[in-house]
Amino acid sequence: MALGRKAYMAYIAEGLADVLEWDDVQKYQRKNGSLFNSPSATSAFAIHTHNTNALKYLEFLGNKFVDSAPMAYPLSIQSQIFLVDILENMGISHRFSCEIKNILDMTYRSLLQNCEDIIMDMETCAMGFRMLRMHGYDISCDVLSLFAEESRFHDSVEGHMNDTKALLELYKASLVSTSEDERTLENIGSWSGKLLKQQLCSNTVSRSISPEEVEYALNLPFYSATLQPFKHKRNIECFGTEGIRIHKSAYLACDATENILALAIEDFHLSQSIYQQQLQYIERWVKEVRLDQLKFARDLPLSLFVFLATNVFPCELYDASIAWTQKCILTTVVDDFFEGGGSTKELRNFVTLIEKWDMHAGIEFCSEDIEILFRAVYDTNNQIAAIGAKLQNRSVIDHIVEIWVKYVRTLMIEAEWTTKGHVPTMEEYMSVAETSSALGPVVVPSLYLVGPKLSDDMIRDPEYKNLLRYLGIGIRLINDIGTYEKEMSEGYVNSVLLRAFGDDAVMSPSSIEAAKREIHVLLANSQRELLKLVLNEGGPIPRPCKDIFWNTYKIGRQFYSEGDGFNMPQYLVAAVNAVIHEPLQQTPS
Repeated sequence: MALGRKAYMAYIAEGLADVLEWDDVQKYQRKNGSLFNSPSATSAFAIHTHNTNALKYLEFLGNKFVDSAPMAYPLSIQSQIFLVDILENMGISHRFSCEIKNILDMTYRSLLQNCEDIIMDMETCAMGFRMLRMHGYDISCDVLSLFAEESRFHDSVEGHMNDTKALLELYKASLVSTSEDERTLENIGSWSGKLLKQQLCSNTVSRSISPEEVEYALNLPFYSATLQPFKHKRNIECFGTEGIRIHKSAYLACDATENILALAIEDFHLSQSIYQQQLQYIERWVKEVRLDQLKFARDLPLSLFVFLATNVFPCELYDASIAWTQKCILTTVVDDFFEGGGSTKELRNFVTLIEKWDMHAGIEFCSEDIEILFRAVYDTNNQIAAIGAKLQNRSVIDHIVEIWVKYVRTLMIEAEWTTKGHVPTMEEYMSVAETSSALGPVVVPSLYLVGPKLSDDMIRDPEYKNLLRYLGIGIRLINDIGTYEKEMSEGYVNSVLLRAFGDDAVMSPSSIEAAKREIHVLLANSQRELLKLVLNEGGPIPRPCKDIFWNTYKIGRQFYSEGDGFNMPQYLVAAVNAVIHEPLQQTPS
């Protein structure tokens, strides 16, 4: 008999009293005397074996629960970890920060002490590890070493039940790697991903989870933390109030789930009203700065830009979210200008104006487009800097201008490459591309509006520079993977195309596929480095500011997952409409 089946039969021992080999069952007994923390299975085991530890466990339950015993005991750690996951998935975890901190502290202690209640439960251990690491706890992947090999899954209750949720949690845990040396996570990611793909192909995904959720996880690393408001809304609409179960037992009562649902609905309604206000503000701003009059610019899907910002900032950071949205729009238009929207003379004129900034009065605008574009960049940045100066108690405009100067200079370099037909080396390309990806102008101004004080020393610190560097590298590589075909047809250089050129300067389909694999490796490395910086508690940059880098990376990865997100694939259209425009389909019962 397969080991997984044996484990499952022990798990439901109360229903198989006449067919079990009870001596074999004893190996599943835990230190507290129970089988799987199940009073019913342990009772059957005690009746047939008179096992002393099992009897002590049952005696303890009899003293603790006079009238009736729970379906599982103890369940404290599992239920609380799962509760945190529910609160995060419903978009209301911010309301319970202190309670969540206490739960994570308890989980951390339990993992360090190798507590059976968490270490022996595949789904709970994986979820706990992922949450702890993403909340900044110093937790080693060794806590998952028990599940490093695929055989462990097949030999478990979860394996016999074909438990997709446990597999998915292991796969998600494998994604929070911060070092190339974390072989345990690499192994878990490999075999759990393989089994999830097999379940999708064979239509054997567990009923407790949707195939779409599994597909998202496999196709979009960190998908669970991207498109957050959309995910929250979907979870609210699909949320049941009949109680939620861990295997045999309900662990969250109906009244608790009803309260969670009501709170989530209230929170979403408030958030959606704020998103709609932000959209109205952005629509007015675009007209005020006359961006809608620039014929060279692509159509600006303003709802999309606002939606992207909802995935980066909580609603209470209204000004930071607006600033981020404005900078996304401005850098998109500036990028269009440098990629065919302006003549060489106009490009140089624009760069000079940015370099001069407050001293630009002596510089003539060589076209109306230049005047509109420069004044939009100039006025908007000065307005944001004024808000930032009040929050920071110091001027921040010099740093914002410095970021913009670096940005437009790299765009000029890339434009000259195209004009001259210059093919840079990979190193030359990346040194420019990490800045031309526009993450500096987009992210940096909003950092001053998040709340924590950022001194000049902080923004000169290597941690800040590396956060910006790895964010820029990551987004550039993601963009290049998604858009190399378009850029090849338009004559632009791209990291995939540069890698695909062989020694004889000939490109082939096989060389392109090999190049994409290489770029994916570089992307994985930059993602690890960025995550390590974000989770590092010892650096000078405050965690709320680091989260902006990480959230921007995640939404950027989502945006370019199917090529250029500006083409508005159907899933993105649906998400934008659902979050900003459409009401909830479910109301409180």
